Amino acid sequence: MEKQYVRALFNAIAFRYDLLNHLLSGGADLYWRRRAVEHMRKLQPRRILDVATGTADLAIAALRLGPLEVIGVDIAEEMLKRGREKLEKRGLGGTISLRHGEAEHLEFAEGRFDAAMVAFGARNFENLDLGISEMHRVLRPGGMVLVLEFSRPRLFPFKQIYLFYFKRILPLVGRSLSRHGHAYTYLPETVLRFPEGADFLTLLGRAGFTGAAEDRLTLGIATVYTGIKPASPAAAGVSPSPGGP
Repeated sequence: MEKQYVRALFNAIAFRYDLLNHLLSGGADLYWRRRAVEHMRKLQPRRILDVATGTADLAIAALRLGPLEVIGVDIAEEMLKRGREKLEKRGLGGTISLRHGEAEHLEFAEGRFDAAMVAFGARNFENLDLGISEMHRVLRPGGMVLVLEFSRPRLFPFKQIYLFYFKRILPLVGRSLSRHGHAYTYLPETVLRFPEGADFLTLLGRAGFTGAAEDRLTLGIATVYTGIKPASPAAAGVSPSPGGP
């Protein structure tokens, strides 16, 4: 998805973003984020990167794990502005910091973080493979990637009911509340294109992660994907580049 379009879209709907998330998911998005961060509890990450952080909801949820530092990056300045206001009101600025950043070009050193995560943002990456590879790069060996993303239910008749809501009802409500003509038509379009399930697990493996797994939530409306950066390229089945550093 073209970066400039995504930036403009999310800047335009930032003022209604949190409300619409909670309303259109029936509040389930709060549970999904809590469930997602629990996947990192055994790791006990001290330094966490939240890619496409938006208004920092996943970064805030990750504080349940007691990290020393959470850094959120996003391309939409209005989303970051809303996130900073939220952190200031809650007195959380000491642990969480937000900054402008692109998933495909993370401005952090290799091995900087114990965990790298993204919620409902991976489908907006301009280059999904590159974005996931960058998350792999900035993780330390043994670090975890965590991706929370919308997915498509598989059970009849819930699948059919959900798709009707997602394609017909959600865009109407989203358009009315956000005052943006295309924002909530864009959402189902990107979800339906996203490589979910086994396809996304394959993508994680291609990026160098091992032990890739999925946890489907609420009958498959959302899915948590996880993977581990191995201690060495050989452990991931990746051949080291000759002459590389």
